[in-house]
Amino acid sequence: MPGNNMYRLDVPTKRGVVLNGVLFRPQENRTADTVMIAITGIHGNFYSNPFYYNIGDTLNAVGMDFIYAQTNDAFGQMRTENVKTGKEEIIGSWNERFSYTDEDIDAYLTFAADEGYRHIILAGHSLGANKVIYYLSRHHDPRVEHFFLLSPANLDHMMSGVTVRQKEIIKAQVEHDDGEKMLPFPFMGWVDCIANTAYDWQFSGLLNNVHTAQDGDFSQAARITHTGAMLVGTYDNFTDGDPAEFLRNLNAHMPTAEQNELIFIEKTGHTYQMKHQEVAEDILRQLMKWRTA
Repeated sequence: MPGNNMYRLDVPTKRGVVLNGVLFRPQENRTADTVMIAITGIHGNFYSNPFYYNIGDTLNAVGMDFIYAQTNDAFGQMRTENVKTGKEEIIGSWNERFSYTDEDIDAYLTFAADEGYRHIILAGHSLGANKVIYYLSRHHDPRVEHFFLLSPANLDHMMSGVTVRQKEIIKAQVEHDDGEKMLPFPFMGWVDCIANTAYDWQFSGLLNNVHTAQDGDFSQAARITHTGAMLVGTYDNFTDGDPAEFLRNLNAHMPTAEQNELIFIEKTGHTYQMKHQEVAEDILRQLMKWRTA
């Protein structure tokens, strides 16, 4: 997958699991002063989200680096290693735990800080954006200069098709210490996973931090002290309603609301079909605005 300006990253987490990302950098031994790290969402890999190429190439063209930051669920299953045990592990959306979020994001931030970047923008797409909200609500990390949330996911809407019987099965497996066993059905109709993973989605609330209702639980957003930008397509069907209002509602619950920037990409959906380059250019425009502020 890495090409002329792309270099594979093997980023170890504190628990020992190595995450595989990609660094967009025009020259292998040159470090820019600015990098944008984009945390992926569930199955949010290069194949399903090709806009990452546009972002990386567009930022590289003006001397900024870009990190495509795969987390545990970028694919259904991924082979990796554990640097603590020395053993191969298979990770993916099938066995992700939401509590891994802190370690996964910290691993990429540690890499960027060790590389010497002076300006680190922490971004996330879809569930990756929810992870950034979760992380920044818990860590007022001075390594992060700004956040960039790309189309946060409305988990209540995503899980709306999970039946009462399926919820009972998930709970029963976890309560009977069978949480590491696979569910007998695909969660949400498309995710084959263990009961513990489905439990995190359905019941933990750890990443269920963006809502349509104004009185939803925005306690995580309310604890974020960083400033940043948020972007969404006006046809995004992961918001369960008006995507622009969905983003405004999230911003309204942040202490930094007046300083944050909202960007709306007209007539495109959750993965920015037909608007990949427009998204990349809007991201660049915002990063340049911060650079010259």
